[in-house]
Amino acid sequence: MVNQFTFLRRLLMSVCLLAALNNAVAQHQGHAGRPTLATGTAFSPEGAVWVVALDQGRLFVQHQDQTDGPWSERQLLPTGGEQIASSGDNRPKIAFGLNGRVVVTYTHPLSKPYTGEIRMLRSADGGQTFSAPTTVHADRQIITHRFDAIQFDARGDLYTFWVDKRDAERVWKENKGDQSSYEGAAIYYNISQDGGLSFGPDRKLADNSCECCRIALLAEPEAGVAVLWRHVFAGSVRDHAFARVNADGATALSRASMDNWVLKACPHHGPGLARASGGNYHAVWFGEKAGLQGVRYGLLDRDGKPIGMARMVPDERAEHADIVSSGKRLVIVWRSFDGTQTSLKAWVSQDGGKHFALSTLKTSAFENDHPRLIERAGKIAVVWQTEKEFHVHHFAE
Repeated sequence: MVNQFTFLRRLLMSVCLLAALNNAVAQHQGHAGRPTLATGTAFSPEGAVWVVALDQGRLFVQHQDQTDGPWSERQLLPTGGEQIASSGDNRPKIAFGLNGRVVVTYTHPLSKPYTGEIRMLRSADGGQTFSAPTTVHADRQIITHRFDAIQFDARGDLYTFWVDKRDAERVWKENKGDQSSYEGAAIYYNISQDGGLSFGPDRKLADNSCECCRIALLAEPEAGVAVLWRHVFAGSVRDHAFARVNADGATALSRASMDNWVLKACPHHGPGLARASGGNYHAVWFGEKAGLQGVRYGLLDRDGKPIGMARMVPDERAEHADIVSSGKRLVIVWRSFDGTQTSLKAWVSQDGGKHFALSTLKTSAFENDHPRLIERAGKIAVVWQTEKEFHVHHFAE
């Protein structure tokens, strides 16, 4: 018999999926809705916290140079009034590279539902000025190019990944509209060696990705990136897959989670990835295993395969978790709604994930975004936007 808690979690997931569908339709129809709170964030090389977000549909960047210091004036970006996707895992992003390079990306919805193109603005002067947006990918069909993720690697090359449906569209046409002939979407990427001024060819990393979950990227120590995403394995199992990518190509796909969650829909709940000792990785994700839904933390080997058993975080209501690490210090954050207010919680380890301490960092009764962790040169912070503020919490070194 399904216990009451499991029933309620399944009911909540159904409501979340329906809400995501309604939000996507409203976005393409231009309807006004809840406050637009989807936020991207990063540390600058100087250690300032930067955010990219929307104010009444206008994209802006803003930064806080000192801990608990004042925020700079909002700098509106030259998007030409384009519509910008801004819900769930589909949000603007910002990343800092070498030699003053900064890029901002977003998804611009196209004329058909669930379609889009990945747009990028670039700066060569540390974010003082930005170019007009350009389209990242070579494919210009009116199809899904959405849920972008960006990462500069250790050499300064810029990797852009996104969810892409060009192959699904082709297979469906070949099979006379039979959508069971290709489940999900695909993960595509390209590489820029000049900070987004030009891009290499579109390359496919994997078929059959989940359609609407964020992609986690992590720069490798010397070159390239590690990639973690929700994948559709045989039998509509929505677990996670891992690969490493550099300029020469990609490693073979590895299965990174073993929840065996059978779901013929996207949960809009992407994973997080951080570095562990010995070339391994820390990972966090949302899933259902043996009827129990929740956020899980696990350790992956250097090929992205699970090491030992994954652990549930100590909060049954945890959702939209993120993870970063610096040396043996590991931080996991999530938000948790109790029916009245939302709490921002942190689970912190000082010994590489062996032991953790749980704390509540902030509570809010207002609408709020998913919390986002950032790390640079040993500094770790979480940024959480509510209707009232950008809340930034710095974790002690």
